[in-house]
Amino acid sequence: MSFQTPITLQKIIQEIEDKNYLLPAIQRELVWDSEQIEKLFDSILRGYPIGSFLFWDVKKHNAKKYQFYEFLTDYHEKKNPHNKKATVSGKKNILGILDGQQRLTAIYLGLKGSYAEKIPYKRWTSNDAFPKKYLFLNLKCLAHGTELEYDFQFLTRQEATKEDGDGFWFEVSKILDFDPERPNELYGYLVDCGLSDNKNKLPGEILFRLSKAIYSDKIINYYLEENESLDRVLNIFIRVNSAGNPLSYSDLLLSIATAQWQTKDAREEILNFVDEINGIGDDFDFTKDFVLKTCLVLLDFPDIAFSVDNFNSKNMSSIEKSWENITEAIKTAVQLISSFGFNHKNLTSNNAIIPICYFIYKNKNPKNFVSSSKHNKDRKLIKEWLLRALLKRVFGGHVDTVLSSTREVVKKNLKVFPYEKIIKKYKGTEKSLLFSGDEVDNLMLSKYGSKYTFSILSLLYPNLSFRNNFHQDHIFPKGHFSTNKKLKKKGVCEEDFEEFKDNCNYLGNLQLLEETPNLEKRDKDFEVWLKETCPDRQKKKDYMERHMIPDVELRFDNFMTFFVERNKILRKKLGHLLLRDLS
Repeated sequence: MSFQTPITLQKIIQEIEDKNYLLPAIQRELVWDSEQIEKLFDSILRGYPIGSFLFWDVKKHNAKKYQFYEFLTDYHEKKNPHNKKATVSGKKNILGILDGQQRLTAIYLGLKGSYAEKIPYKRWTSNDAFPKKYLFLNLKCLAHGTELEYDFQFLTRQEATKEDGDGFWFEVSKILDFDPERPNELYGYLVDCGLSDNKNKLPGEILFRLSKAIYSDKIINYYLEENESLDRVLNIFIRVNSAGNPLSYSDLLLSIATAQWQTKDAREEILNFVDEINGIGDDFDFTKDFVLKTCLVLLDFPDIAFSVDNFNSKNMSSIEKSWENITEAIKTAVQLISSFGFNHKNLTSNNAIIPICYFIYKNKNPKNFVSSSKHNKDRKLIKEWLLRALLKRVFGGHVDTVLSSTREVVKKNLKVFPYEKIIKKYKGTEKSLLFSGDEVDNLMLSKYGSKYTFSILSLLYPNLSFRNNFHQDHIFPKGHFSTNKKLKKKGVCEEDFEEFKDNCNYLGNLQLLEETPNLEKRDKDFEVWLKETCPDRQKKKDYMERHMIPDVELRFDNFMTFFVERNKILRKKLGHLLLRDLS
């Protein structure tokens, strides 16, 4: 390994465009956000060092032995977060990036590409949640109120062209359109844009500084590794990635798996599978960590810790051979919990479904497990166990120990999901699935919006079919509690205002209601809506029993009486469900 002559950013960009610089499969995905990219470009213009790089020289006769990926050009957080697999012809040498991928990707996106990340509070399904943005540099003034000196920002082209007396936004990629040997082109641009005023030389200084940073400054200092042994390269990779913006352990393990699978591309298979299961139902938030951990559990590896030793060639071969069955079991488990009404908002532990995956996998992926009446009992037991496990938060720490112990119980009891045997296993330990009276009382303090509230309501509504979309509904509409003026209009005494507002979001005022009735209900008084929805006595009685509505006056000003009485009903039912002796 030797230190090479530094090169310019323009040279780097050209080599990436020509597909001479590629990313080895051991590299991870882009993890930098837009602010980190802006900060890097600020450092470049200020002449700060941006660190050294490590490249791997792969000779053309060996290039096809390894898997490589192209650099991202247009990053889209939802539609295009993954690097494209490179086609290696074997007709030319390749430089693989061992250290500096994030920085080089940031440079390439800033100078040649775009960056589309989700706007906070926008829905993932919204068409305008991911605006396509490009890197711009303000030529009229420096940055203010930040740690940056130069005002770099990712903006849409529409945002950049808005009239702004204090700013003129130059699209950074346009600097590549100017010939550095012809400075008059830059002068002409400044004149055409009205930025050549002798009183303000800043636009010219910034633009020429950018040109110099791209074309003249040799800021890419790199070492070149010429040994093509994969073992040596992996060891170097591990060493150099132990600092900076560190790899997660799963990133490293995925890299090793990718390097060792023989017939499949582990990285592509796993990342695509993560995308697939996250698209089930109302979407989930599973990660490659989850998939890798599940592989270790399902194949009965004695040690399921994330360690390099567990991702040896023998284990990787087993995972590759069993990949279709593993993914089928995971997908079935995700479809099952989706049918229970879970999604990324209310599934509080992804690891909690790994024992479910194991049960399905060990039973050889039974057909129609999610829908067939043949598996009704298993589904019922799995749901009861899952709700207990989530509410008791047993997967919150020492997860490997819990997964290993639970796996052993399931392994010995494959005929029917061993709900009660698992509970017995953990009785008296810190991972106990049994509830005390105080713990049930604490569940009653759950509020609207809490991730755990859905699990509690699921216990209270054991017979609902979540193939329909259910909402957490305020029985007495939340909007009526929002201001003192509204409460007064509803006939509430002034001294009761705070008590009403304090309690409207608690479990006692929540129910699970199908989407359509909930949308129809909206801000209607509950008493009025109930009369319209259940005009006859029997229908009203059925509704009140199903939703545990107390037999009290349902006028709005009687809310606190309703709330107290419904809490008694809910507490009694939760006690019956959770306090019974299962051992």
